[in-house]
Amino acid sequence: MVIAIIQARMGSTRLPGKVLKIIDGRPMLSYLLDRVLKSTKIDKVIIATSILEIDNPIEDYCKEYGVDCFRGSENDVLSRYYECAKQYNADVIVRLTGDCPLADPHVIDNVIKMFECNNVDYCANTVPVDTSTFPDGSDVEVFSMIALEKAFFEVEDPHSREHVTFQFWQTDNYKSKQFVANNDYSKYRITVDYPEDFEVISFILTELKSRESFGYLDEVIEILDGNETIKNKNGQYYFGIGWST
Repeated sequence: MVIAIIQARMGSTRLPGKVLKIIDGRPMLSYLLDRVLKSTKIDKVIIATSILEIDNPIEDYCKEYGVDCFRGSENDVLSRYYECAKQYNADVIVRLTGDCPLADPHVIDNVIKMFECNNVDYCANTVPVDTSTFPDGSDVEVFSMIALEKAFFEVEDPHSREHVTFQFWQTDNYKSKQFVANNDYSKYRITVDYPEDFEVISFILTELKSRESFGYLDEVIEILDGNETIKNKNGQYYFGIGWST
């Protein structure tokens, strides 16, 4: 069984409560769920949040939306993933994050297909970062339950356990492969860490609604390229952390 586990929390220091911030009357998390559920390769989608009281609204929203919610460790996210995957009898795990609401189901399916066809432990599109051709915020990571269980019992570093998948692509202990796009979109940023990021994502989603369009990655890039409100006169893009070419 292929299970997508979306990690989400309310306690972001840079933009508190970002995953449930409202865009056109809907929580940001709802847009991500709508898009992930269009994947043809995922059997079940689960939101994984912490056991902290601050994250109760995430569980409440999951009930409203009709998606399962798993609650586990706040900082040991590797443990959260392992316990969640174990509870739902996962064979393959797709890791996604709640602050990346423009996930493309075609990209998700292609990364899963690459994982399935290459007999690897781990496959991703945006890591290693140096060779990524995808925007920051289009992240898809796919790994086996066998690899996740191995990491759960072997990884001791708290920083690595918080970030879940470092050992899969930063060590030689696992077989990994990277999915590469036909075009290099690595300069773009469509994740939400800062208030300015949220403004950009809100702009894109509002524009897609006005077009009555789903908005796969190519169209998202076209919107970013074609609107002066998020592009300065030199053709540079603002994504919350300054101008970047």
